[in-house]
Amino acid sequence: MAKKTAKTNVMRILDANGKEYKEHTYEGGALSGTQVAEQLGQEVGRVFKTLVTRAASGKYYVFMVPVAEELDLKKAAAAAGEKSISMIKSKELLPLTGYIHGGCSPIGMKKQFDTFIHSTAEQFPTIIFSAGKIGFQVELAPKELFSLIPIRSADIIV
Repeated sequence: MAKKTAKTNVMRILDANGKEYKEHTYEGGALSGTQVAEQLGQEVGRVFKTLVTRAASGKYYVFMVPVAEELDLKKAAAAAGEKSISMIKSKELLPLTGYIHGGCSPIGMKKQFDTFIHSTAEQFPTIIFSAGKIGFQVELAPKELFSLIPIRSADIIV
């Protein structure tokens, strides 16, 4: 009999919206994104990390980039129409989003922030990202993600 995995809030939101997705789990706690991709036996370009930033205007933005890539803060600011953007501190993440570092998902945050995803996401039939809890990932078609949350595609990596 298959082991039943616990549902994360992200999975419940996907279920409630009738989205078809695949669950992935991994062991080892808070791993780097590339280690997560390796653990899941997935191409690093298909596995995305979710980063939360604050603009000079005080507004928050969410950026999804492939795990082996680095967010280009200048390109991110330009995409968001802001003068400058910086990463938020780790300790700000939980009170702001409801997620901890290593388990942050663009789906199901306490508040929906403007979200951008690196343009390569649309090259894949499905992408993989955090299911909102360390050790849990979801695989979803980019078009399904785009239909679920307001998200824009942009060139946002170094």
